[in-house]
Amino acid sequence: MTAPSDVIDDAPEADTSPAEEPMATLGGENKRTIEQVALALFIVIPFAALVAAVPLAWGWGVSWLDLGLMIAMYYIGCHGVTIGFHRHFTHGSFKAKRPVRIALAIAGSLAIEGPLVRWVADHRRHHKYSDHEGDPHSPWRYGETLPALLKGLWWAHMGWMFDREQTSQEKYAPDLVKDPALRRISRQFPLWTTISLLIPPLVGGLATWSWQGALSAFFWGSLVRVALLHHVTWSINSICHAVGKRPFRSRDRAGNVWWLALLSCGESWHNLHHSDPTSARHGVLRGQLDSSARIIRWFELLGWVSDVRWPSKERIAARLKDNVTEAA
Repeated sequence: MTAPSDVIDDAPEADTSPAEEPMATLGGENKRTIEQVALALFIVIPFAALVAAVPLAWGWGVSWLDLGLMIAMYYIGCHGVTIGFHRHFTHGSFKAKRPVRIALAIAGSLAIEGPLVRWVADHRRHHKYSDHEGDPHSPWRYGETLPALLKGLWWAHMGWMFDREQTSQEKYAPDLVKDPALRRISRQFPLWTTISLLIPPLVGGLATWSWQGALSAFFWGSLVRVALLHHVTWSINSICHAVGKRPFRSRDRAGNVWWLALLSCGESWHNLHHSDPTSARHGVLRGQLDSSARIIRWFELLGWVSDVRWPSKERIAARLKDNVTEAA
C-alpha cells in the first residue's frame, strides 16, 4: 500500500484549552501482554458460545426471555457504537447535550469493543489512511493476490487488534483526551465490561428466580450476544473493504454490503460513509435501512441533539459516480 496524497482529517476540532488533570486514558501506545491475553479470551470464549448456540437452539430451543435479553443488549451496544463512538465522537456528525454524550459513551462501552478514546483514535487513523499505508486494518495490507487478500481479511477482521503498537490517542483523539468525563469513562472500560456481562444473568436470574435462568441468560445475552456483535462490527473493517457495491466516489475500496445492514445498524452502507464521513446518515439510497440515522432523527426531534449533518439530495448526487440520485 502507498500513502494517500489527499489525506483529509475528519476529526472534530480539538479543544485547545489547558487540561486540569493528567491526560491518562486506559492503555497507552503499546499494548501490554495482559491486554493481549484478555483480548484473546474475549474473542475465543464468546465465539465458542456462538458456535455452540446453533446445536443448542436446534436441540433445546431458546426462551423468549433469553432471546429478548440478547436482542436488547445487542442493539443497545450496537447503537452505542454506531451513533456514539462512530458518528458522534469520531466524526462529529451531530452535537449532543452533555447527558446524551455521557449516555452514548457508556452505551458504546457496553459493546465491549475497547475503551472509547482508543476506539475513536483507531477509527480516525483508519479514515486518514483508508486502504493505504498507515491504515490500522485494511484487508489490502499484504497485496491483491488471493493468498494476500485472505491474509489481509484475517488481519482486518481481528488480527490488527493484537498489534502491540497502538494508535496515538493524544494525536488522533485530543478532544476526547481533554474531556475529563469521557476520559474517565474510557478508563473505566473494565467496569462497563463487567456490567455488560452481568446485566443478562441478573435479569434472567431474577425473572426465573433460578440459577439455571441466570446461566442461560448469561450464555445467550452475554456470550452469544458479544460474539455476534463483535464479528458483525469487525466485518465492516474486513468484508466491507473487500467486496460490495461502490456507487459513490471515494479514495478507498469501501463498499456497501446489504446483508449486514440490519445487524450493523446501518454501518454496512460503507461506501457512502467513506465518500462523506461526517454524514449522520449512511444508508442514503432508496431501500437502504439505517436504524442509527433513524434514532439520531428521533433524538433531534426531542431536542437532545442539534446541528445534525444530514446529507442533502444535491450533496448525495455530487458524490454518485453517475451523478444521478435515488435518495429516499
